[in-house]
Amino acid sequence: MRSSNRRPEPPKPSGPPVEVVIETIGGEGDGVAPGPIYVPFTLPGETVRATGAGERRDLDAVLVASPERVTPPCPHFGVCGGCALQHWEHAAYLAWKVERLRKTLGLQHIETEILAPFASPPASRRRLALHARPGKRGEARLGYKTRKSWDVIDIAVCPIADPRLEAALPALRRLAAPLLQHPKSAPTLHVTLTTEGLDVEITGVERKSGGLSADARMQLGQIAAEAGFARVTMDGEVQYGARQPLIRVGPAVVALPAGAFLQAVPAAEAMMAAFAVEQVAGAERIADLYCGVGTFTFRLAQVAPVYAADGHAPAIRALTQAIATAPGLKGVTAETRDLARRPVLAVEFKKIDTVLFDPPRAGALEQTAEIAASKVAKVIGVSCNPATFARDARVLIDAGFSLDRVLPVDQFLWSPHVELVGVFTR
Repeated sequence: MRSSNRRPEPPKPSGPPVEVVIETIGGEGDGVAPGPIYVPFTLPGETVRATGAGERRDLDAVLVASPERVTPPCPHFGVCGGCALQHWEHAAYLAWKVERLRKTLGLQHIETEILAPFASPPASRRRLALHARPGKRGEARLGYKTRKSWDVIDIAVCPIADPRLEAALPALRRLAAPLLQHPKSAPTLHVTLTTEGLDVEITGVERKSGGLSADARMQLGQIAAEAGFARVTMDGEVQYGARQPLIRVGPAVVALPAGAFLQAVPAAEAMMAAFAVEQVAGAERIADLYCGVGTFTFRLAQVAPVYAADGHAPAIRALTQAIATAPGLKGVTAETRDLARRPVLAVEFKKIDTVLFDPPRAGALEQTAEIAASKVAKVIGVSCNPATFARDARVLIDAGFSLDRVLPVDQFLWSPHVELVGVFTR
């Protein structure tokens, strides 16, 4: 009998049910009662009955509901680990995210103007990471990890996803089945909607014992062709390629490298880029650091010449090749550069007056220190992690910058995460 790839879960502690009043929402989206006791799927002001023991409990019943409670739009909510806050009225949910951002900045003693947040609408995600596990009769289960578990829920719908991704779930499930021939494989399908169709990057397939068989590879190609996918890659290697996946980035058309970073919601990307372009008006030369495939580069280059740098060589190649598709740019110079190990030095900013940086979740502490030591007059900081943004912002503020304003961006709908764009001047 084949392994189900399920990891054994530790037994949950038990205890008598308790009634608690939820006071706030914690950082992971769970309600917090005095103790503290954390109870998922609850809201401030609610009286609930919780089961289990210790700090982390399970919701048994809502005894007194909040007027802000709404019906979750997804039938998988509560089991699927992808969303935590579908049960919260939208305006209150957004206000919580803004306040959480304010408190995170406050931990670094930073006060600033926080603008009205941009909220990504439902059915707008162009990127999904779907996990595959063995199902019945050789079929695959495909979906997201269940809440606080290694198991996977087989999803039929996903209200955050672009409808074209949701419609492709059956085909993606068929594509996943041949990947499960090895009992140690735990594949993830990173699916991106492009102008040429779906681009699927597969990770997590056992390769030490020879990887996929020739028959499995043939099945992958047949299923991808029948579904009309643009490309299927595995750990960067093309397994099926009908068309080069393309995306539009501002005025440019970029050939997307396999596995390259891309903003999850096009509308959120457009809003962040438009806000950044508005803030750099009058710049003479701009540096775009952690530029990726050019999310901000091409839009900024409509204002002034741009030096772009990123540590991912395929992204820089794609950016460079896409310059020809965007006439009218002021000029773009791109370089592959590990900005954590080899940040752009203060002296290298001599001819640059404006810097935009968009680092990964770990932030850009080494690079921020060099910006702080430079003569740069304006900095635009983009972040998916308010905590590391606040840490890096403190370095700039201590060097004489002021954080003038912050735009919160709710790109990951119904999750606890909030992104932002901050504007520094001196």
